[in-house]
Amino acid sequence: MSSFVTEVLSISGKLEKEDLSGKISKMSRRVEDTKEEVYDMISKRYGDFLPGLQGSEELMVQVDEVAKEMDSLKNCIETEVQENIHVAVAEYTKLKHQLEKNTVIMTILGHLKEFHNAMEQYSKALKEKKYVDAANQLERARVSVDSLKGWKTSQLPLLTALHSELVVQRENLIYCLTDEWKRLVIWKLPSSKEPPGLKSLLKVELNLTRVGSKDGEPGPPPVLQSVLQALAIQGDLPHKLKLFSQVLLKNMLKPLVIHPSLSVHVTEQQEEGTTLALQCLEETQEERSTPSEVYSKLLLVLKTLHSHLLDVSIGDRSLSAIMGELIWEEISQCIIHECLLYSIPANSSQLETYNTVIKETEVFEKSLKEMKYLQVDSTDLLQYARNVNCHFASKKCKDVIVAARKLMTSKMHNTVKVTPESQLRLPKLPAPASEAKVKQEKDHVRMENAKQLSAGSLSLPACRISESVQQLMELALNTLCEAVGSSTQCALQLFFTVRNIFQLFHDVVPTYHKENLLKFPHLAAVQHNNCMYLAHHLLTLGHYFRSHLPQPLNEGVATFVDLVPGFRKLGAQCFLAQLNIQRAELLERLSTAHNFCNLDDEDNYIAASKAVRQIIHQLKQLGKVWQDVLPVSIYCKAMGNLLNTAITEVIAKIMLLEDISSEDSEHLHTLCQTLIEEGPLVFVPLAEEHKNKRYQEEVPLYVKKWGTFKELVIVLRANLQEIVDRWADGKGPLALEFSSSELKNLIRALFQNTERRAVALTKIK
Repeated sequence: MSSFVTEVLSISGKLEKEDLSGKISKMSRRVEDTKEEVYDMISKRYGDFLPGLQGSEELMVQVDEVAKEMDSLKNCIETEVQENIHVAVAEYTKLKHQLEKNTVIMTILGHLKEFHNAMEQYSKALKEKKYVDAANQLERARVSVDSLKGWKTSQLPLLTALHSELVVQRENLIYCLTDEWKRLVIWKLPSSKEPPGLKSLLKVELNLTRVGSKDGEPGPPPVLQSVLQALAIQGDLPHKLKLFSQVLLKNMLKPLVIHPSLSVHVTEQQEEGTTLALQCLEETQEERSTPSEVYSKLLLVLKTLHSHLLDVSIGDRSLSAIMGELIWEEISQCIIHECLLYSIPANSSQLETYNTVIKETEVFEKSLKEMKYLQVDSTDLLQYARNVNCHFASKKCKDVIVAARKLMTSKMHNTVKVTPESQLRLPKLPAPASEAKVKQEKDHVRMENAKQLSAGSLSLPACRISESVQQLMELALNTLCEAVGSSTQCALQLFFTVRNIFQLFHDVVPTYHKENLLKFPHLAAVQHNNCMYLAHHLLTLGHYFRSHLPQPLNEGVATFVDLVPGFRKLGAQCFLAQLNIQRAELLERLSTAHNFCNLDDEDNYIAASKAVRQIIHQLKQLGKVWQDVLPVSIYCKAMGNLLNTAITEVIAKIMLLEDISSEDSEHLHTLCQTLIEEGPLVFVPLAEEHKNKRYQEEVPLYVKKWGTFKELVIVLRANLQEIVDRWADGKGPLALEFSSSELKNLIRALFQNTERRAVALTKIK
C-alpha cells in the first residue's frame, strides 16, 4: 500500500509512476555500494599501495553518474514535493535527512576523487620536471585532505594514509627542488678548519649556472624560475632564501665592506654561466675602505644577483624585494660601523667635503630601489650619513677623551718651564657685534687697570709643569675652537667634553699616579704645579670662548670657574702629603740621636752628629729636586717648613736635658752651629734666579723657630752674666724666644748650683 504522500502526489499528476520513497531507497543502496567500492579502492591505492588504475577510473565514472542522479532527484524533491509540504511534513523530513546523508557521502567521495586526480597529475608533472604544476597539484591534494578532515564521518585510517602520502610526496618535491637549486646556485667556500682571514676569503666563489637558458636570453634560467616559484607555492622559499642570504652576507658582502684590499670579479660564460669570485687587489696602506669603494663593490654583487637570480616575481612581490628585507638591516649596520664611522672627518673644516659621501649614499640607495632591494625612502644608512654633524661631534668627543686619558696616564717627569711671560696659544676669534660696540670702553678700562697693577699681576709664577699637561691644555683649546661656529648640539657636546677632560684629570691622575706621587718628591711638586697651572687658565678659558658659542653657552653656561677650587685643593693636598712624608723622615733620623744625652760619650756623639748630617743631606737633596720645579715662594715656604721641623725637634730635645756638662754643651754647640751654617744654604738661589735672592736669604721669614734656635746656640756657650744681659729684664732677645721658666731650666742644666747661679735665676723674671 502506497503512502499518503504518494497518493496525494499521484492524484495531482505531479509524480512519476515510480514511488519517490522507493527511488530514494534504491539511491541510498547505490550510494552505499559506491562508497564501499571507492573507500576500498582509495585504501588499496594510498593505504595498501596495490595497483588498480583501471578499476579506479571506472569507479570515478560511476561516482559521477551517481552524483548526476542525486542532483536530478534533489531538484525533483525541491520543485515537486515542496508545494505540498504542509501535507507530508513528517515523511518529507525523513526523506530529506536520508538525502542529506547521501549528499555528505557524495561530498566526501568528491574530495577523494579530487585528491586522487591531483596526485595523478602531480606525479606526471614531477616526472616531466614541471615543478610549478607539480607544486600546484600537490597543493590541490592538500586542500582535499584538509576538507576531509572537516567531516566527522571520514574514516580515520583512510585519512591517515592520505595524509602520510601527502607528506611523503611533499618531501619528495622539496628534495627535487633543493637538488635543482644546488645545481643552479653553487657556492665554493673555505673549509671550516681553516683559520678565518683574508687568505681563506680568496677561496669564496658563487656560480650561477644557465642550464636550460637560450642563447642571449636575459634574466634567470626558466628552470630556476620554476624552482623558485614551486618553492614559494610550497612555502619553503623564505627558508631557502634566508640560508642563501646568510652565506652571502658572511662570505661575500661583509668581507667586501671590512677588507679594503678585497674586490669581486664577475665572469660570464655562455655555457658555464656567471661566476662571482673574491680576489685581492694590490696591498693598500688604508685600514678602511672609502664609502665610494664599498658602494661600488656591493652594487656589482647585487646587480649580478638581480640579473641572474633574483629578477623573478613571486605573486605580487619580486624575489629581490624579499632578499632585500633579509640582508638590508645587517649589511647597512656593517657599512655604518665598518666604513661610514671611520669616514667621519676629524676636523670641522673637512665637514663640507663630506657632502660627497652623502650624495654617494643617496645614489647607492637609489640603485637598490631600482632593483627593488629597497622599498622605503628613509633608511638608517642615509640618516647616518646625513647626520654627519652629530656623528662628527660624537667621534671628536670620543677621540678627545681617548687622547686626554692617554696624556693623563703618560709619565709625568717630562717637564717644561713656564714663566710669567708664557701664554696660551689662543686662536684669533672674530669679535661679535655686541663686543665691537663697547670695545673702546673695555680698552679704556684696561688702560686704567694697567696704571694700577704691576706687570706680573695675576701671572703664573715661574715653575715646571708636565709636558703632558701642557698638551692637555692645547687639546682643550683645539676642542673649544671646533665648537666655535658649530651647530648648537655639536657645540654643547664639544664644550662639555672639555669639562669632562678636566674632571677626568681631577679623578684619574691622583689615583693612577698615587704610588709615585707619594714615593717621589719631584713628581709631587710637578703635580702641584700642574693643578695650579690648570686652575690658573680655567679662570679665564670660558670667558674667552663664551661669546663665540651658540645659546645657551653664550649666556653664561660656558664657564670653568667652578672647577678652580677643586684643582687648587688637589694640588695642595698632593704636595702637603709629600711634606708630611718628608717631616716624618726628618723626625725618624733625629730619633737616632739618643736625645742628645751624654755627648761626652763617643758613640752618643757619633750618633747625634750622624743624625744632624743626615738632616742636612735630606734638605739639600730636596733642594736639588724642588728648586727648579716649584715657584720660588712655594719652594722657600716648603724648605723653611721642613727646616723648622728639624730645629724645633732639636730645641725640644735640648730643653728636656736636666744636666748638661761643659763638654756636652760644647758638643751641642758644634752640632747646632752646623745646622745654623748649612741650613740656610738650601735657600741659595739658582744662577738664573738672583733676582729672588732677597726672598731666599730671609730665612727667619720661613723658619719660625730660627731666632729661638740661634739664641739657644748662644746660651750653650755663654756665661751667666751674658745670659742675664741678653734677658735684659724680659726685654732682650732671649725674652722674645724663651719664657722665664724655660730659660731657668736651661740655666739649671748648664750651670752648677752656686750662689752666682742663684743670683742669675732671681734676675730671670
